[in-house]
Amino acid sequence: EQAVAVAGGIIGGILLFVLLGITTYVLWKKICRVISYEKLINPVKTTNANAIFQDQANSETQLKSTRSRSVPFIIPPTLHGRDWIHLTNEEQVQEDRDPYMTSQCGPRSSFHSLAGAYVVGTINPDLYKFPEDKSETDFPDGNIGRLWFSIEYEQESERLLVSLIKVRKLQPPADSCSPFVKIYLLPDERSYLQSKTKRKTLNPQFDENFVFQVSSKMLLQRTLKFLVYHVDKQKKHHLLGQVIFPLKNEALTEDNKLVIWRDLEKENLEPPSEHGDIQFSLSYNDYLGRLTVVVLRARGLKLHEENPALGVYVKVSLMNHNKFIKSKKTAALLGTPNPVYNETFSFKADQTELDTASLSLSVLQSNKGEKTLLLGRVVVGPFMYTRGKELEHWNEMISKPKELVKRWHALCHST
Repeated sequence: EQAVAVAGGIIGGILLFVLLGITTYVLWKKICRVISYEKLINPVKTTNANAIFQDQANSETQLKSTRSRSVPFIIPPTLHGRDWIHLTNEEQVQEDRDPYMTSQCGPRSSFHSLAGAYVVGTINPDLYKFPEDKSETDFPDGNIGRLWFSIEYEQESERLLVSLIKVRKLQPPADSCSPFVKIYLLPDERSYLQSKTKRKTLNPQFDENFVFQVSSKMLLQRTLKFLVYHVDKQKKHHLLGQVIFPLKNEALTEDNKLVIWRDLEKENLEPPSEHGDIQFSLSYNDYLGRLTVVVLRARGLKLHEENPALGVYVKVSLMNHNKFIKSKKTAALLGTPNPVYNETFSFKADQTELDTASLSLSVLQSNKGEKTLLLGRVVVGPFMYTRGKELEHWNEMISKPKELVKRWHALCHST
C-alpha cells in the first residue's frame, strides 16, 4: 500500500509539473505575440498621429501668419485599404463599413477622430471663396460718398424703372446726417422724384422704386441725375453730392436689370460763364504715346432761338504747331443748355510733341442746312498756346501720367 501511494504521488507530481510547463509555454507564446504586435503597430500609430498633429500645428501657424491656409484632406481609418476613389455617395460608404463598428454621438476629441488616419493632400479654402465686392470697401481719398441704383426699361409700356438702393460713406457738414435723394431725368430739370428721408445715418438704405415715362426713341438721349441732400435741424437742405448717369451707352431691356454704383461728386456752384462751360478729363499714357480726352458735359449753353430743338455736339481737334492733325465728334444731343456726353476719344501723340501740340474743343449746334453754329470753344495746351486754367490742366496731365485729370473750363466765342 505504501508503494502504491508513493507511485501515485510521483505520477501526480509529474502530471502537475507537465501541466504547469504547458501553461507556462502557452502564456510565454501569447506574451511574445503581443510584444511583437506592439512593436509593429506602435510606430505607425505614433508616426501618423504625430504627422497629423504636426499638420495641425503648421496649419495654425500659417493661419496666424497668412490669410489663407491649407486644410488637410484625411482618409478615415475605416476606409484604409479600400478603393475610396470610387466611393461617390453615402450609400457605398455605408456598405463598406465594418458591421461591428457603431457610430458615436456627441463630440469626439481630435485624437480619437484622427488616430490611425493619414493625410493624402490639402485643400486651399481661398480657391472656393466668392470674389470680394470691392465697391463696398475700396473708397478713394477725398471720396464724399457712393450711390448704388438699378435701372430697367419696359419696352411695351415705355417706362424706365429706377431703383434707388443705398448710399455709403456720406460726408455731411455736421455730426449727424438725415439724407434723401432727388432723381431727375434730364434734360427735364423742372420735375423730379424724391426718396424718403433716412434719419441719423451716414449709410442710408433706401430700397425705393421710381418710374419715369419716356419713349424708346428718346430714351438714349436722356440722362439720370441723382442729388443727395442732408436735412439739418432747422429743416434746411444741404447738397452733399450728385451722380450724373447718361443712358445712351446702356443696353436697357426688361430682361436686363443693371445694378450700378457711382461715386458722388460735388456740384459746380459757380454761375456759368457768358457762353457756358464745358467739363472734360485729360490723360496721357507715356508708354503707349496716347492722349485721351473724355468729354463729360456742358452747362449754361446759349442756344440759338431759331433752332432750339436741333442737336448739340462737341468737336475735339488735335493740333500741332497750329496745324490740324485729327478731329473727332460726340453724338448730337437734342437742344439742351446742359448736355451730358461721357464720351472718350484717343489720339496718337509722341511725348516729344507735347510741347507743340494742343487740343481744341468746340461746342456746336446743328443747323437744318450744312452749316453749324458755334456756341463756344476752349483750347488747352502748353505755354506756347494757353495761359491760366487751360495751361494748368495741360501741365497737370503731363505730371500725372495714366491718370484722368478732370476740370471745368469757360467757353469763349472766338473762332
